[in-house]
Amino acid sequence: MKSIYDWLDAYGESHQNKTNKQIHWICVPLIMVTLLGLLSLVNFGFSINQGSYNINLATILIILAVLFYARLSISITLGMVFFSGCSIQFISILENSYTNSELFVIYLITFIIAWIGQFIGHKIEGKKPSFFEDIQFLLIGPAWLLSFIYKKLGIKY
Repeated sequence: MKSIYDWLDAYGESHQNKTNKQIHWICVPLIMVTLLGLLSLVNFGFSINQGSYNINLATILIILAVLFYARLSISITLGMVFFSGCSIQFISILENSYTNSELFVIYLITFIIAWIGQFIGHKIEGKKPSFFEDIQFLLIGPAWLLSFIYKKLGIKY
């Protein structure tokens, strides 16, 4: 099993160019928030022991991501839980201001533009995105950015 350091080093290999890194600082959080936003629009209701519950796909993704991160680093997991919580709070604020159909358009357009930015960054870098090698790198991108914040703050991961 790869360690968090193995994952971050492997991800960093295709993210050396300054412009590509700057693009990632904008686009990776936007992709994460808009993906959670899109997934939050898909809700499931279910009943257990006379109780009714709702869950959305964003919550399921966050749970799966937390399990992935927890295998690698507790401090990265905590940081990602914090960022996910902030993202869900932001999404909740947007839900109070827009209809679901308006949110879908906002999230989808922003998601597409952010991915275009990512591909432009990788064109500048001259290397293909890491997730072409392994889909798990989609979860490493946000952790890679978080690792820089942790380094600045002196937090070990």
